[in-house]
Amino acid sequence: MTRLVSRVGPRLHLKTSEPLSERLFVRNPATGETISSIEPPSSDAVDEAIESAHRVYESGVWSRASPLARSNVLSKLAQLLEDRIPEFARIETLQTGRVIREMNAQIGRLPEWLRYYAALLRTHQGFIAPTQGKLLNYVNRVPLGVVTQITPFNHPLLIAVKKLAPALAAGNSVLVKPSELAPLSLLEFSKLASAAGLPDGVFTVLPGRGHTTGTQLASHPLVRKVDITAGTQTGRSIGAMVGSNLAAFTAELGGKAPVIVFNDADLISAVNGVAFASFIASGQTCVSGARILIQDKVYDSFMNAFLDKVRNIAQRIGNPLNPMSSMGTVISEHHLGRIHRMVSSCNSGRVLIGGHRMSGTSPLDHFDLSRGCFYHPTVIENVDVKEEVWEEEIFGPVVVVKKFRGEAEGVTLANTSKYGLGAGIWTTNLSRAHRVADSIQAGLVWINTHHRNDPSSPWGGMKDSGIGRENGIEALEAYSQSKSVIVNTATADESQMQDDWFGDTENNRRYG
Repeated sequence: MTRLVSRVGPRLHLKTSEPLSERLFVRNPATGETISSIEPPSSDAVDEAIESAHRVYESGVWSRASPLARSNVLSKLAQLLEDRIPEFARIETLQTGRVIREMNAQIGRLPEWLRYYAALLRTHQGFIAPTQGKLLNYVNRVPLGVVTQITPFNHPLLIAVKKLAPALAAGNSVLVKPSELAPLSLLEFSKLASAAGLPDGVFTVLPGRGHTTGTQLASHPLVRKVDITAGTQTGRSIGAMVGSNLAAFTAELGGKAPVIVFNDADLISAVNGVAFASFIASGQTCVSGARILIQDKVYDSFMNAFLDKVRNIAQRIGNPLNPMSSMGTVISEHHLGRIHRMVSSCNSGRVLIGGHRMSGTSPLDHFDLSRGCFYHPTVIENVDVKEEVWEEEIFGPVVVVKKFRGEAEGVTLANTSKYGLGAGIWTTNLSRAHRVADSIQAGLVWINTHHRNDPSSPWGGMKDSGIGRENGIEALEAYSQSKSVIVNTATADESQMQDDWFGDTENNRRYG
């Protein structure tokens, strides 16, 4: 058995008389083996962590540190992470079942987020408001205080770093509750934060369960912002708790991304791009290309090439630690069962390929697929738009495909969803590309590509896909608040003449 960590607890070592919570066991989804056991924090420990974070915030050791000082720490943290990318990629593969090739590429980009916000700290400026009269009104950004982040299992370290970088840059104290299914990389990352010079208590990882630790963090009155990536139902529940405390809320929630392939699309590029959109991370991304809409004249040729691509992907599924393996597992047996139930209960359409759990040995490397949570990449044709597999997020390697005729029909089908996170368009017609992108109800629209992400590019959804944005200046400002300082620059004589509102004379006086 591969054992990463034998016993892990929260970063804060707190005394409590409360009995220890039941341990969490982290399992490798590719083998079913337990790779770690974790001691979750008790309720008392969570409260103490919040109060400690608040004390650190009030002390000013980080919240009032200069932008240059915070920038230097984030830059050093980026370098420390970059030096250990292969190690973190392996941890991610072992705890998520995603292939090592994906994780090397993904973890390799994370230092960019830390460096981007380190650079913003050196360049982002306040401003002078054009206030009337002899007044100087300067506006700065100040941190919120204690903030909580609740992160998912699909991109454990990526999503955590995307949230942490702007939160720390803004000067907040940050408490993170990772998914109980995949907390190991973030726990290891917290050690780098200490080595980079982040003061104790500024960043704390609390690896507990969502319904206990997550709820306690989100509902605590000292927490001034909650930032989650989760399903829409969870987002609504957490949002209600946060709202009752009048705290800020950012939520990246569910998705059911449409990908529209027009007749004039470059066929090879479109097939490759749709396969990437659909099956990267075994379809466990909120922007996964889950609804593939193909225009009529290219439908047959696209589908023939696409199904060949899917067969090739399936043939190369093996040990996720094998650099040649094409696609990994889903996160758990429970999740695999949910995926299969949704596929099996579909009453319309036709399964063209897949629709079942993978078993036997891999043609690639003879890895025993029966031991893991491997689901065959699945394509279902022509389902009704009222079917669950069309309407709901499956979060697995399952796509539905549908033919359309005109542009208007394609846009209507794309928008026939309660979600609005990501969407893709494949066309060589520049005018159409911009026109359709403007019509799609989604916070992210890719043209002739998919799932491109950058620390400078806002990321978030419309409709039931969430509220607020990650990335960019927008995220930094969402982790801070404006503070307006108004200075009277008039002389004493001018002030005595104009500002004595209750004076005896009738001179013109400013009100407001």
